[in-house]
Amino acid sequence: MPSTLVRPSRRPAATAHRSRADEVYEQLKRDVAEFNLVPGDRFTENEIGERLGVSRTPVRQALFRLQQEGYVEVLFRSGWRVLPFDFDQFEQLYDLRMVLETTAAQRICADDVRVDRALLDQLVAIWLVPAAARSTDPVQVAQWDEAFHCSLVAAAGNAEMARVHRDVTERIRIIRRLDFTKQARIAATYDEHAKILRAIQHKRGDQAAMLLRAHIETSQAEVRKITLHQVHVARTAGLGR
Repeated sequence: MPSTLVRPSRRPAATAHRSRADEVYEQLKRDVAEFNLVPGDRFTENEIGERLGVSRTPVRQALFRLQQEGYVEVLFRSGWRVLPFDFDQFEQLYDLRMVLETTAAQRICADDVRVDRALLDQLVAIWLVPAAARSTDPVQVAQWDEAFHCSLVAAAGNAEMARVHRDVTERIRIIRRLDFTKQARIAATYDEHAKILRAIQHKRGDQAAMLLRAHIETSQAEVRKITLHQVHVARTAGLGR
């Protein structure tokens, strides 16, 4: 079976057993990830039901699920609210991401028989390009960046590592997208990804891991600077389109 680039998935594959509550849950989660709903926004079950054309029951079921995952909270007699970012949790998730990705890079460079070389070739085709061929679209680069890191872990051939990494990726997606509101960060991402890939091509595991660690730490530092104002700016700019 041919390999395909592991692209960020915003909606699970449809199945015959998906309920209306599942559909509402997926839509509301996308609304948060794409800044249609931002921290502090308030809404009622009726408002969501009218917008999505469903009854209150699937809306309530979806909201309780999102509440368990830490996205929203119920307000006494006044509907629901999107919760503020939990930056302590983001820090922990970034630490876990760093462990998974640096381990994957070292395994790839060690020539493990499970390494998916076709996935790596696809990454090279996207990121090792002349400056004139680089994308400047923040939405596209954010998606490609997420796919780069997911594909890198998947290429190492450990399905459980890849599964955990996908879960971490989904949980930090909303905050990572804000890292691409500045063109300087887009250019830096291309440069840093290129260096990582070249180190992997030359089977320099320690260097690849070091570069990945520095790359993730830079992104993590940018996350610490994020303010609610930036979230509203991202919404206005249509970053989540």
